[in-house]
Amino acid sequence: MPQLLLFNKPYLVLSQFTEPTGPAGKTAKQTLAGFIDAPGFYAAGRLDYHSEGLLLLTNNGKLQARIASPENKVWKHYWAQVEGDATETALQPLRDGIELKDGPTKPARVSRLAHSPAPWPRTPAVSPSRAARSSWLDIAIYEGRNRQVRRMCAAIGLPVLRLVRYRIGDWQIGELQPGQQRRINIPMPDSVKTPNIAAGKSRGPSKTSRRH
Repeated sequence: MPQLLLFNKPYLVLSQFTEPTGPAGKTAKQTLAGFIDAPGFYAAGRLDYHSEGLLLLTNNGKLQARIASPENKVWKHYWAQVEGDATETALQPLRDGIELKDGPTKPARVSRLAHSPAPWPRTPAVSPSRAARSSWLDIAIYEGRNRQVRRMCAAIGLPVLRLVRYRIGDWQIGELQPGQQRRINIPMPDSVKTPNIAAGKSRGPSKTSRRH
């Protein structure tokens, strides 16, 4: 049976297992290899180096493609801390679809949060002066362009200070802390072209593990 690994990717970690070596054979950046020992598992989609939160990995190629493909409209949900006052007028272009250098985006689901979602502490933290003039947004998209949420927010004059992905489809990060992971089985009959991937969704906290 295909398996899915839910991983809380820390800040400043690449969502891949290998990184070209730098001077004297040293790796320049942290990778998934420092946290995950799961041969045969590959990321279903990506999460950029400066972003945190939920990353899905699987040992099944079909499941990987079905989660990552924009055609299947698997919504990805983010908490975005942006610099500036996120008014309804400012946010509307994201809901309508905004023009980026690589073309227009699909309409996003965007709302301003009344309070900080209070994710785990980040090191280094956003500076107090910038945090004081920031807003928190809840943003959902189903496309998977490079640094898309960051570029969308920059295009409306609200640069991202911190970006945390907390949900992909029906799978939520739950109580996983940075560096922690959880595996689940995913029923996926070969006879079904577009399986109900929600059948393997997370239904609450379960045992987690951390590799030190």
